[in-house]
Amino acid sequence: MSDGRTQPANAPKIAVRDVHKSFGPKVVLDGIDIDCGVGESLVIIGGSGTGKSVLIKCILGLLHPESGSIRIDGVETVGMRRAARTALMRKFGMLFQGAALFDSLRVWENVAFGLIQGRGMERAGAKRIALEKLASVGLGPEVGELRPAELSGGMQKRVALARAIAAEPEIIFFDEPTTGLDPIMADVINDLIIKCVREVGATAVSITHDMVSARKIGDRIAMLHKGKIVWQGPATEIDDSGNPFVEQFVNGRAEGPIQMEVRAI
Repeated sequence: MSDGRTQPANAPKIAVRDVHKSFGPKVVLDGIDIDCGVGESLVIIGGSGTGKSVLIKCILGLLHPESGSIRIDGVETVGMRRAARTALMRKFGMLFQGAALFDSLRVWENVAFGLIQGRGMERAGAKRIALEKLASVGLGPEVGELRPAELSGGMQKRVALARAIAAEPEIIFFDEPTTGLDPIMADVINDLIIKCVREVGATAVSITHDMVSARKIGDRIAMLHKGKIVWQGPATEIDDSGNPFVEQFVNGRAEGPIQMEVRAI
């Protein structure tokens, strides 16, 4: 058994075991068990309100589960002290749903924000890295001087991706990366995610309800429903899962084991 300082070479980058999280009487995560291997791209699918974002926030340490274990590189993170948590956060990058850029900052300052504020890097060096990362997502240095409000939705997503990889993190989280984009721009973002994750050599965890995106960026897909993982397997097997929850979700059918709560007016 790992002592939290060393772990086997084939151990997962992220190991989640029997995690429970509730908000009052509402159970959101009900005994989650899932791994993500080193360098793997794991995509978690599921409908709205199924607990996808809560799971990511628990892994990030933004929310605290009532019970269970979340290990990163073999180190237990549930109940971790603040100093250790701060050091752990340096391993993470995040692309938020809706990009979540700072309107008051120029584009390059958004990309360099974590380098300057989180790591104390001087501005000139941080700007150089920011412009390099913008170039890696197909944006020129002139874009770096603009404000987020001057960008299209697709360009904002590219900037958010550049920010997520700016510090070359070991683990990158993607929260609905293609939401609000047209199909062509969504495919561009998917291609950039694959390219950037490979260049950085990162482990990736994405949450989405976009099956085109899930199939393209995922090595493995897991489905979350009512706080439980109801299926997981290689992305290539998602269309032949044999799982009624997955089949209903993938095919977008109203009929099936997933029942949407609709209130009568």
